[in-house]
Amino acid sequence: MSAAPYALELRDVRKAFGRTEIIRGASLAVKPGERVAVIGPNGAGKSTLFNLISGRFGLSTGDILLHGQKIDGLKPYQINRLGLARSFQVSNLFTRLSVFENLRCAVLWSLGYKYSFWRFLADLRDANERAEEVLEMIKLHKRRDVLAMNLTYAEQRALEIGITIAGGAQVILLDEPTAGMSRSETARFVNLIREVTVGKTLLTVEHDMGVVFGLADKIAVLVYGEVIAFDTPEKVRADERVKEAYLGSVLAEAQAQAAGR
Repeated sequence: MSAAPYALELRDVRKAFGRTEIIRGASLAVKPGERVAVIGPNGAGKSTLFNLISGRFGLSTGDILLHGQKIDGLKPYQINRLGLARSFQVSNLFTRLSVFENLRCAVLWSLGYKYSFWRFLADLRDANERAEEVLEMIKLHKRRDVLAMNLTYAEQRALEIGITIAGGAQVILLDEPTAGMSRSETARFVNLIREVTVGKTLLTVEHDMGVVFGLADKIAVLVYGEVIAFDTPEKVRADERVKEAYLGSVLAEAQAQAAGR
């Protein structure tokens, strides 16, 4: 009997812009249900890697598989319909729609409504119920009818998480989800991410090492476009290559902060 496919697998992925190679043979295999944090210095290629996985950029060489199916070469919306969703560093919302309306838009395709513009959205019971469920999950039910543009920054990020999971994707990519948040907001947001990704596969780019060690089952360290380590937080913490290439004093500071909480 063959082993079940990985939720997400990268095989010797490379990406060059002109003569400049940004991703240099990155390989990664993420099991279903794992939470993986991708870390690395600025310019390591983390956002480029996310853009390759989600179809925004095409590969130079290599393969990307989603649940065993090749997805490199597909358009972003095609990859999304196969069960992968992502958020971005900058919130990408319908700012003049309410929180609830943003979520309802996000669930329509997954429920089979596609582009049926003649339907009255208020009559779509299953879409409305699913939007309400996600609203509760992201704890914005009290802000249900507020326009997205009038939310706080942390609330906008929570709404984007809601939109990302609303369609039922099993593989979630979050690009710096806690960037710009205070420590208290970050702590609440990490708890939210844990709750809404239960049973799902999570890949997140994150610079806050407290978030990384508090959230991830495994850590992938990307340096100059290569994955130099991929293991549990404990083993990555002790990896001399990682210390030399990236962590060092950053790791020591994060551990000190964690000990003082």
